[in-house]
Amino acid sequence: MPGFTVNGTTVSVTEDQSLLVFLRETLGLTSVKNGCSEGVCGTCTVLVDGRASRACVLRTSRLEGKSILTCEGLSLREQAVYGYAFAETGAVQCGFCTPGMVMAAKGLLDVSPCPSRAEVKKALRGNLCRCTGYKKIIDAVILSGQLLESGEPLSAPVFTGQIGESLHRVDAVTKALGTAGYVDDLQPEGLVFGSAVRAAHPRARVCSIDVSAARAVPGVLLVLTAEDIPGQKIVGHLRQDWPVLIAEGGITHTLGDAVVLIAAQTRQALEAAKTLVNIEYEPLEAVFSPQDALKPDAPQVHDSGNILSREHLVRGNADAKIAASKYVVTHHYSTPFTEHAFLEPECAVAQREPDGSVTIWSADQGIYQTRHECAQVLGLPEEQVRVCAKMVGGGFGGKEDMSVQHHAALLAWFLDVPVKVTLTRQESILIHPKRHAMEMDFTTACDENGILTAMKAEIIADTGAYASLGGPVLQRACTHAAGPYNYQDIDILGLAVYTNNPPAGAFRGFGVSQSCFATECNLNALARLVGISPWEIRYRNAIRPGQSLPNGQLAGDDAALVKTLELIKPYLDANPAAGKTRVWAWACPTPGAVPFMWRAASSGCAPPPPASARAWARCACSLSVRRRSCLPRRWSGISRTPHPPPTRATPPPPARPSSPARPPAGRRWR
Repeated sequence: MPGFTVNGTTVSVTEDQSLLVFLRETLGLTSVKNGCSEGVCGTCTVLVDGRASRACVLRTSRLEGKSILTCEGLSLREQAVYGYAFAETGAVQCGFCTPGMVMAAKGLLDVSPCPSRAEVKKALRGNLCRCTGYKKIIDAVILSGQLLESGEPLSAPVFTGQIGESLHRVDAVTKALGTAGYVDDLQPEGLVFGSAVRAAHPRARVCSIDVSAARAVPGVLLVLTAEDIPGQKIVGHLRQDWPVLIAEGGITHTLGDAVVLIAAQTRQALEAAKTLVNIEYEPLEAVFSPQDALKPDAPQVHDSGNILSREHLVRGNADAKIAASKYVVTHHYSTPFTEHAFLEPECAVAQREPDGSVTIWSADQGIYQTRHECAQVLGLPEEQVRVCAKMVGGGFGGKEDMSVQHHAALLAWFLDVPVKVTLTRQESILIHPKRHAMEMDFTTACDENGILTAMKAEIIADTGAYASLGGPVLQRACTHAAGPYNYQDIDILGLAVYTNNPPAGAFRGFGVSQSCFATECNLNALARLVGISPWEIRYRNAIRPGQSLPNGQLAGDDAALVKTLELIKPYLDANPAAGKTRVWAWACPTPGAVPFMWRAASSGCAPPPPASARAWARCACSLSVRRRSCLPRRWSGISRTPHPPPTRATPPPPARPSSPARPPAGRRWR
C-alpha cells in the first residue's frame, strides 16, 4: 500500500480507507474532527502538500508521496500564535470547527502572509461554523498573519477580574489546536462500536424482527432488541413516551425510531450486520400536521391522545378591548421546523466498571437527567451511574434529550467492554428534536395614537412524535406572545400537538422566537395604519420600570428596552430604508429588557474564569450531601456527576421547605 508523510513522519497503510478515519483512529490525531463524512462542513480540514483539503473524502490509496499536516504538526510558534489569536478575538465558542479553521488559515497564510478580508473569506469558504458568524474567525486569521509576519513575542494575558474586562475563554487555546476533549476523541482500550437499526416507516406495526443473520456476521458481538432491556423501556425528560427500542408488536411513531441495537468490533462489521436485520412492518396511517392530528377521526400517535399540552392565558377582556379599538390587525403566521445544525454529531462512550456501575461519557446538555434516565433503563440505582460531559460541539438545545447515551450504556452493560455509539449526520438530522413548527393566528389592536390596547392569539405547535420539552416550549411561546409592551388585555390559547414528524423540543429562544415573530409583524402593520414608524410604535409601548407586562410580570429597574430604543434611534435616522427592503433588529441583553421566566446569576456562552464558579451543599443528618448548582453543561465547567467536593466553603442559601426545619434531638448542623 502507498506511503505518505503525516506531520513529517512517514506512514503506510495496510488497507484503503478514509484519511479521516486513518488519522483519528490509527494515528490518534483527534484535531481532525468528523462533522459530516461527506466533504461539506470542513471540520476535518488538513493540508495536503500545503493545500487545504477535507480528509473525510480523501482515500489513503490516492495519497502516495503526499505530505499531510494537521494541527498536531504545527510548529510551537504557530501553535502559540493561532491559539492566542483565536482566543484574543473571541473566535472560539463550541470549538468543534476551529482546528479545521486553523488549518485553512495556515494554508492561506503560507502563501499570503498579509491577506485581505476578502482573501480570508475565500480561504474559509469550505469551513462551516454554527456558533460565531465568522467575523471573529476572520479577525483571528488576520491577527495570526500579523503576528507570524512580525515575529512579535507573545505575552501571557493578564486579567484582573474587574467587571467589563474582556477575558479569554479558558478553553479557547485547547479548542483552537484540537486538544480539547470531545466524546468521539475517546478511544479507550478494547473499544467496540455500536449503532441502531432504525424504523423505515413513520407509523407502522413491527410484525417481526429477525436478527439471526446479523448475529452471524464475523466481528458482531451483541444484538439487542426491546425484550433484552433490563429496566424501563421508555425515556423522556418530562413525559416518558420515547421508546428505547420499538418492540416486536409495537408501533413506530416516527421515521428513525430505534428497533435493534448492534455492537461489533469494527465499523465495517457493524454496518454489514445492520443491513442483514430483517424487520417486517405493517404500515399504518400517519399524521404529519397538527391540523390533521386534531381531527376527530385522526390516528392516535400515542394512547393518551394527540394533544401533549394546552395553555390558556387570559387577562382582562381582550374581545371587548379589540372591538372598541381604532385599529385592529389580524394575520396568520407559519414558522417551520428548524434544524440546530450543530457540527458535532451526537456521540456517547459507555463502560461497565469492575464494581458493576456504569460510566457514560457524553456530549450532553443535561447530565443529571441523562444519569436519571440511563439508570432507569439499566435497572440500576442512580448512584451506580456516572455521567461525564465532554466538550459539546454545539448544542443550542438540540442535545437536551437523550439520543445515544442509553444505547451505549445498554451495550456496555451487557458486553463489559467500552462501547462508542455515534450518529451519522443523516441520523442526527433525522432523530434529534427540532425547533417547533407553529401555526399562529394573531390579532393586535391599538388606539388612534398607536397605544396598544389588546391582543388575541391562537398558537398550535407541532411537537412531533415525542414530548421532549414541548410542554415548556409551548408555555414560553404563550407567556411571551404579547411582547415586552405595556398593555393588559390578552387572550392566548396554545396547543402542543403530537404528529408522526420528528420530535420537536428545546431550541434557543424556546418557543419565544416564533410568537415574537408574529407579534412584531403585527406591530409593524399597526404602525403603518397609525402612520408612525416601527420604531415609534415600539417606543410608545415599550415596558418601563415598574410597569406590568401583559403576562403579569412587573418590570424591574433594569428594564432596558426604552434605553436600547433610544440608543439605536440615531442609527435608524441616519440609515433610512429609502424604498429598499431592509430589516432592522436590536437586542436588550439585560434581564429586565424583555420578560424572562427565570434569571441566572450569569449568562452567556463562555465558561467562568478558573476558580470563580460557586456551588453549595448541605450535609443532611444521614451523612448524604445535597448539592446545588446550575447549568450542567459546557458553559459552567460542570462536567460530571457526582462532582468533586468544593475546595472552599461558602455559606449556603436558606434551606428549602424540603429540608428539615431543625436537626434531630442531640444533633446539629455543622
